[in-house]
Amino acid sequence: MKTLENQTLLYDEDCPLCQVYTTGFIKAKMLDENGRKSYCQLDENEQTFVDINRASNEIALIDNKNQTVLYGIDSLLKVLGFSFPLIEKIGNIKPVKFFLKKLYSFVSYNRKVIIPSKINTAAKLQCVPNFNYKYRFLFIGFATVMTTIVLYNYSFLIPSLPKASITREFMIAIGQLFFQSLFLLKSDRKTILNYNGNLMTVSLMGSLLLLPILALQTVVNLSANVTLIWFVLTAFIMFMEHYRRIKILQLPTYLCITWVVYRLIVLLLILNF
Repeated sequence: MKTLENQTLLYDEDCPLCQVYTTGFIKAKMLDENGRKSYCQLDENEQTFVDINRASNEIALIDNKNQTVLYGIDSLLKVLGFSFPLIEKIGNIKPVKFFLKKLYSFVSYNRKVIIPSKINTAAKLQCVPNFNYKYRFLFIGFATVMTTIVLYNYSFLIPSLPKASITREFMIAIGQLFFQSLFLLKSDRKTILNYNGNLMTVSLMGSLLLLPILALQTVVNLSANVTLIWFVLTAFIMFMEHYRRIKILQLPTYLCITWVVYRLIVLLLILNF
């Protein structure tokens, strides 16, 4: 493995994913021991040539000798390409690079709703991505579609429930966004969309927890009790995660109660119509 020397990646120390892959680069010897640095630890000299705003949205790779900077996909391709030239070559093909840039932006602009964290108010620099309406709506839409598909398929494993339709599951997923937003009408749009992003992350997480049972069902004929118990356990985990995120976002805890109320209303409607 070739080591890219005298290069430093600026990473978001509050982002677990950022920590994992930057640490991985160093452990794999793709970067030297000084190959990563927290964005919040940028010194005054580095701030003269690093685009602070852009670096909060796209991970920056600093060339310490020439004092030049690459951002986002370009920085990652540079690190990977030094050890694996073919990856860099493929990644720089125009259609591929276009897709990678869009995917990177999709994750980066939503990373604080995918994995929320408390803002370190003591730090002078905050590695918080700009609020991007387009990518926030895309994330909410993506999570809604994935949740709809998984719940539609899982509903067939609970025979006590009336037969589901993809439209019904989609309306339930969308409905929770509007229902919960009613209790945040006094908040600004960004607060509401940040909450909705976290809300759909919880739903997406719940859907991922249901996937193992769906996979097992294709091999083993699981009993209805097993699938129901797993569903209830998943709902409990989702509730606890929702509560944790509410605390981080410093939003009113009654949103947890209204979230449960919405689920109960939906269940009563399904059973009676």
